[in-house]
Amino acid sequence: MILFAVIDIIGSIPIIIDIQTKTGNIQPYTTTFVSMVLMIVFLIGGESILSIFGVDVYSFAVAGSFILFFIALEMVLGIKLFKQKEGLDHVASIVPLAFPTIAGAGTISTLISLRAEFQLVNIIIAILLNVPIIFIVLKLSGRLQRMLGPGGIAVIEKAFGIILLAISVKLFSKNIGILIQ
Repeated sequence: MILFAVIDIIGSIPIIIDIQTKTGNIQPYTTTFVSMVLMIVFLIGGESILSIFGVDVYSFAVAGSFILFFIALEMVLGIKLFKQKEGLDHVASIVPLAFPTIAGAGTISTLISLRAEFQLVNIIIAILLNVPIIFIVLKLSGRLQRMLGPGGIAVIEKAFGIILLAISVKLFSKNIGILIQ
């Protein structure tokens, strides 16, 4: 349940729809698979991977907060900051969807933290239980987009954009405070 709350795939629906609207297509299989792999890789070797680059979990979380902040600005202000090179729309299924929206700094730092409390096998099971939910939401995003229509999407996008802004600020302030100490 902790992981489900942190991944927050339901709360990410407006972001998913926004990315789908901008790129014209998302690939649920690719996004789900890449998210799962990222979560498992960072669960097993996250601190080691980050330390290779001289980065700690808190710096990683601050960097992730910036990405979330810019995605939220796009949603609230209706501007386009994330530009995809022509012909590479399929990459949006990986960045920014699989990372940092689904398997982002919050999810990765939570996974690393959970290792101190739970056995590795239990956390992997939790990841595997979340993967089908992620896939279903991604698969149904097109239907949700059609059901809500442009007006409904605009309202949800603005509301969740503000919430995402608040989450990014919280993620930033929590981790920058730790870094400054």
